[in-house]
Amino acid sequence: MSIIYTDGSCLKNPNGPGGWAFCIVNNDDTYSCMSGSDSNTTNNRMELTAVIEALNMIQEKECIIYTDSLLTLSCAQNIWKRKANLDLWLKYDKLSKNRKINYQWVKAHNGNKYNEIVDSLAYQAAKNI
Repeated sequence: MSIIYTDGSCLKNPNGPGGWAFCIVNNDDTYSCMSGSDSNTTNNRMELTAVIEALNMIQEKECIIYTDSLLTLSCAQNIWKRKANLDLWLKYDKLSKNRKINYQWVKAHNGNKYNEIVDSLAYQAAKNI
């Protein structure tokens, strides 16, 4: 089972430079990360992009995704209605089909090692545009 931390950032939300990042954490506390950016986006698009990119990378059918985005978590679990970024939600639905995804909310900027890592990577990706 994969353990994934995700985050997104947008410097001038909405419609500014943004970045996304994820880390896949292994059992021995090692991890691998990836990040990317978009020159004209929103923080919510970047949050969801991080999840999509992480799901693209893993082979396992079961994972835990830690996110500090209540919007992403609640829309992914169909608690809240999806009203925006419907193009990304279509991609998410295809990638999540036949997978068991357990979402866990983590408080942002609260000292969680991996949340701090993905936060920093997403911010740097946005800043580097």
